[in-house]
Amino acid sequence: MSETTTLENPQVKEEVTLTEKAINEVRKIMAENNIPEDYSLRVGVKGGGCSGLSYTLGFDSDIKDTDKILYRDNIKIAVDWKSILYLSGTNIDYTDGLTGKGFVFNNPLAKKTCGCGSSFGV
Repeated sequence: MSETTTLENPQVKEEVTLTEKAINEVRKIMAENNIPEDYSLRVGVKGGGCSGLSYTLGFDSDIKDTDKILYRDNIKIAVDWKSILYLSGTNIDYTDGLTGKGFVFNNPLAKKTCGCGSSFGV
C-alpha cells in the first residue's frame, strides 16, 4: 500500500511516481551498495544540459523542512520545493533495453527534450 505525506502546496496537484521496474531497480541498487533503508531517493532538477534543465537522482540521508516527501512501496522519495514545480506528474521508469539501460523520466511538463533523455526544457 502506498502512502503519501506532503507539504501543503496548492499549486502542486500531482505527484512523482515510479514504475514497478524503477522500484525494483532502486531496491537492487540500495541492496548492492548497502544504502540504509532510512535514506531517501532524492529526485530533483538542476540547471544545465542541452535543453536547459537536467534531472538528478541519488540517495540522501538529509531531509529538509521544505522537501516534499512521498512514499512508494516503502521507498521514501524526497523532492526539493523548487524541483517539484518542474516534476509534477512525472513518472520515473527503468529500462534495460537494446538502446541502453537506466532511469527514464516521463515528464508531462517538458516542452522539449534532448536526444540523451536526461535534459529537458519547459
